[in-house]
Order: sequence, then structure tokens, then C-alpha cells
Amino acid sequence: MQITSNNVLDVIKKRRSIRTYKKETIPQQILKEIVDCGRLAPTARNIQPWKFVIITQDKTIKKIAEATDHGKFLAEAPACILVFCQDTKYYLEDGCAATQNILIAAQSFGIGSCWIAGDKKPYAEKIRQIINAPEGLKLVSIIALGYPAENPSPQKKPIEEVLIWEHW
Repeated sequence: MQITSNNVLDVIKKRRSIRTYKKETIPQQILKEIVDCGRLAPTARNIQPWKFVIITQDKTIKKIAEATDHGKFLAEAPACILVFCQDTKYYLEDGCAATQNILIAAQSFGIGSCWIAGDKKPYAEKIRQIINAPEGLKLVSIIALGYPAENPSPQKKPIEEVLIWEHW
């Protein structure tokens, strides 16, 4: 399924963090399309500091999961994407924008995702070493991906509770 202007709002509104996945492989072309959406994210001064690492090898995914503090569920995901950025002034903003695009793109293909923190976490360096990424790159996020084996629907605050017009 391709994302279209007719369903982009539905995709955004239906996206939830998924932590339980079916044992189903995600086609490489879909993973590439998802990363391409990350590549097209807004970026300060058009620096585009990002590098995306797609991981589908079970052994590597399990090593990354073990290194995290709150991402142990990643071990059961059929794929993950690591978002790294060069250490630029706005690397975190740029990397987060790319991560959000990836989450939305995954949802458009019916793939569940969960954003696992990376930046400033004590395990960031260990993960960089696991995949032999060059020094100087910052791990912004780890994104678990898989076809959902759950359908969570956490309560979201109503718009009236979070929207302010003009001033307080």
C-alpha cells in the first residue's frame, strides 16, 4: 500500500507503538521505501546529517535489544532501523524528524513500529560498536519494525486539553 494524500491523516492518527510482532519477514523494497521517507525529512540548513542502518539479521537484532534498557522487546522484531547522525548543531532535531517520517511510512505499509530512545543513552556507544559504525556518529533512535501481533489503543488526550488559540 502506498501512502496518498487521501489517507495520510488516517495513517498518522492510527499509528501506535507496537511491541509485539508476527514472525513475518518485511520485504527489502518496503524497508528501503520506509528509509527513503526518513531521508526526505526536514533538515536544518539542508545538512541531511543522517545515516540509516537497516538490520534484519536476528543475531544482530538480539545483541542490540540486549544492550538497551527499555527495548528488550526488539529481540522479537524481524527488522529494525538505526538512525545515526553526524554531530552537527541540529543533529537531534534532524534525526527525530527522520525518525517520525519512518514511523509514519511504516504505518502506511501496515508495519508496526516502536521508537526506542538512542541519543544520550549509556548504550548508544555499545550499539555503534555492535554494527561497527564510524566514530563521531550519534545514535538518535532505534526503530523496531514488524507486522503487528497486537492492536494497542492507549488513550490520547482530547484536542481541547492540548490546544491553545493565540495565548493562554
